[in-house]
Amino acid sequence: MSVFRIEQDGHVATLFLANPSRRNAMGPAFFEELPKVVAELDADDAVRAVVLAADGPQFSTGLDLVQMAPALGSALLDGGLAKERLELLRLVGRLRAGFDAIAASNKPFIAAIHGLCIGGGLDLVAACDVRLAAKSARFGIRETKIAIVADMGSLQRLQSVVPRGHLREMALTGKDISSERALRIGLVNDLFENEAEVLQAAREVAREAAGNAPLVVQGTKAVLRVTEEQGERAGLEYVALWNAAHLASNDLKEAMSAFIEKREPRFTGS
Repeated sequence: MSVFRIEQDGHVATLFLANPSRRNAMGPAFFEELPKVVAELDADDAVRAVVLAADGPQFSTGLDLVQMAPALGSALLDGGLAKERLELLRLVGRLRAGFDAIAASNKPFIAAIHGLCIGGGLDLVAACDVRLAAKSARFGIRETKIAIVADMGSLQRLQSVVPRGHLREMALTGKDISSERALRIGLVNDLFENEAEVLQAAREVAREAAGNAPLVVQGTKAVLRVTEEQGERAGLEYVALWNAAHLASNDLKEAMSAFIEKREPRFTGS
């Protein structure tokens, strides 16, 4: 990996955006590597929760327009021929693949945000399950300022997170908002003094999630996702099916034994 790095402590992995010299802007390497690294984390049973953080003073300034210019090329700027339009449609899908992979992951993703988190950076954290921020964080859906409709997920995923008027104000004006306002409108769960504190807090949330039965955490995320995407009735039917398939587990027996013996459970994910 050239623009990411991973640290692992027990069952918690921390995935860092590791291109601080470009303020963690998103170029070809980012879009190529992100789906692969998420897939690797998903497949690793030793990883039960993931913290998403960033090296350098900024979380991410979004799309790297300079590095992405060749990839966008004629599909974005030239003509209106059907072939070029179709290629642009396919390109958007390829670029969005890593964001979609985080949202669809069976592992909890906890974002630890500091500095600028704008454009694609906001799309990235919108795909996470929990967002925590340092007071230095600033958030913006800036695409309207560069004549693009945001298409990497923030407009869709933040619908269930941020009240309608606040989301539309951000999206239609392209203005940035402070970390304090982000907390007030529910974009982030909590604020911390600095980058070190928010990273520590995110890892603690991840450790708490990782301390629970892995299949139950994964099932809970799956049920929440189905309910958000398909509605209450579908969510109720899905959780019944999930528990019918997974409730009888070694971890359930361990939870009961630990309760009776007044000790912490030792879950194995089986």
